[in-house]
Amino acid sequence: MSAPRTTPWPLVALFTAGYLAPYLLPTTVGRLDTGLPLTTTEAGATGSVLLLSSATAGFLLAARGGRAGARALARVGLTLAVLGYGAAALTGSVPAVVAGVIVGGLGSGTVTAVAASGIAGRPDPHRVTTLGLLSVSALAGALYLTIPHLGPGHGLPLAAIALTALAVLPLTSRLPARTTVTTATAAPAPLPHRSTGLLLAAAMPCWSLAQNSLWGVSGRIGLTQAHLTEVTVGAVFAAALGAGLLGTLGAGALGPRMGRAVPIGAGTALIAACVVVSASASGPVSFAGGEIAWNACYPLVLSYVIGLAASLDPRGRWAVLVGSAGSLGTAAGPLAGSLLSAWAGYPAMGRILALVLLASAVPMTAAALRATAPARRTTRVADLPVVEIPLTELPHAEVAFAEIPDSVLADRVPLLEPPLREPLLEPLLAETAPGLPVRALPGQSNSYASTSAR
Repeated sequence: MSAPRTTPWPLVALFTAGYLAPYLLPTTVGRLDTGLPLTTTEAGATGSVLLLSSATAGFLLAARGGRAGARALARVGLTLAVLGYGAAALTGSVPAVVAGVIVGGLGSGTVTAVAASGIAGRPDPHRVTTLGLLSVSALAGALYLTIPHLGPGHGLPLAAIALTALAVLPLTSRLPARTTVTTATAAPAPLPHRSTGLLLAAAMPCWSLAQNSLWGVSGRIGLTQAHLTEVTVGAVFAAALGAGLLGTLGAGALGPRMGRAVPIGAGTALIAACVVVSASASGPVSFAGGEIAWNACYPLVLSYVIGLAASLDPRGRWAVLVGSAGSLGTAAGPLAGSLLSAWAGYPAMGRILALVLLASAVPMTAAALRATAPARRTTRVADLPVVEIPLTELPHAEVAFAEIPDSVLADRVPLLEPPLREPLLEPLLAETAPGLPVRALPGQSNSYASTSAR
């Protein structure tokens, strides 16, 4: 009977605090646009700066190979998030807001990297990832319902991220003070599954870019193209994140039954169709339908992508690298969405992003297939292990030697040349099993028989 699995709630809380900023991206960018003297493109660029800062922190920590303790890194990241987002929420100066989101982004990236490394070291990374996605989706959905009723201004979503980081900070006392990776060797261990990890990491920026390009301008699509109010758009986003909860629960219930290739490949194709519907929405029904269906599929696929990256390296380095590569695409999303929508309009932008998603699904599915395929190894004869079986442990060994007549041996056993037989075979038998009789082959003298026979 296996021991019950314990839930690492500190890792789930860190996952929630780290991912909250990307989840609140539409309302953050929208409020920067309306609450500060910024154009739509400049507001999108500010959101991109935030996420780029987060990705930079992830890459830096992945390069360090986990040399610092999880507790210290988590506290540093949460502190940066509290100070950065808090300062940006309290000031109306555009340079100060940009500086604050950069510092806060570094904190979010650090926290996400610590959570990813810890989840990769768990025996059930997909389950913990699912719990993290459930937590951040529920919190973001509640905030989308609450923020529109608290008044205007750019600071409310930033303050929510800062307060979440502050609430998670006490839980870091339950994290390990030192890294669990041994430091017996000075050089870090090489990354396993290098080709599969690189294939996944190369596809992740495009996958994230396509979705977050739409996510960054979804608020403006609802307001300008679907002609909804901010309260209604917030309600749609809350419902969409509620559907995300159902998608995450579905991923947890499905587990590894279908592998990872089918959920990633087919799920990404469904996301591409939802992107087209949402970007072309001209009314509340099409807008809500596209957003809800899209957000139901997105966390399901994301949970399998994170689980795939975590399975490639138990030390969590591929999980951090793939997550940071995805953050690069996420960072470019708001700016890319603003530029594409200004150049071609929202419907054309949706079709372009759908093609990017379909193209990125191919290498991601290939990476999932390669990770689950049985490894093919070429074993040399020199590498085979040598198994020594003492002759004294073979049942009826003496009877077998005693009952085989010399005539049978002469007829059935091909004789070796005398220089090879006598120096190799007979001394080996005499030294390995001194209690067994060693019989000479016909026509040959046995100088060892008199010493070994009983």
